[in-house]
Amino acid sequence: MLVAIAGGHGKIARRLTQLLVAHGEQVRGLIRNPDHAADLRADGAEPAVCDIEHAGAVEIARVIAGADAVVFAAGAGPGSGPERKWTVDRDGAIKLLEAARGAGVERYLMVSSIGAEDPPDGDDVFSVYLRAKAQADAALMASDREWTILRPVHLTDDEGTGRVQIDAEPLRGEVPRDDVATVLHTMLHEPESARSVLYVRAGDDPVDVALARALAHLT
Repeated sequence: MLVAIAGGHGKIARRLTQLLVAHGEQVRGLIRNPDHAADLRADGAEPAVCDIEHAGAVEIARVIAGADAVVFAAGAGPGSGPERKWTVDRDGAIKLLEAARGAGVERYLMVSSIGAEDPPDGDDVFSVYLRAKAQADAALMASDREWTILRPVHLTDDEGTGRVQIDAEPLRGEVPRDDVATVLHTMLHEPESARSVLYVRAGDDPVDVALARALAHLT
């Protein structure tokens, strides 16, 4: 499997890359900053310089050509203003969707956020961020791709436990980025997770068990 990850130098993306590579799979990491290429190579990924904020869908399609799946793990970052929430978190995700369609990539995993299910109306940066994520999610859900949307709760850099709770209803709490990456990795190999919106937090079940339980409740 070849997985193309938008936002390839992000914290979740690099953890996911390392999991994929450890399992013998290939990763193409899309990055804005060429200086990050060495880090991706060290993780075992193929770096591809492609600024999804400014690149068009046709250019992105060329970069992801040949991939079996794409993962949107990009973001404008906590220090950015409201405008970049639209241009990266929403528009970047939608351009990746258009590119996936153009490149014939069926599988699309979206790293979204708790709160995107009912985003607030405020003008503060976080409210805008959640509305941008909600609109990106809606575009993906309306598409013809084999999509899965994962909405983690508050993210931490704690060491992962490999144990989570996954649910189709919003959750509250925290979850290590390590465990979010493990959930994404598991979803990439579970076709039954397609066309699902799922939430994740720290929990008691191994990831594969938690995912299977959540999917069983959807059927």
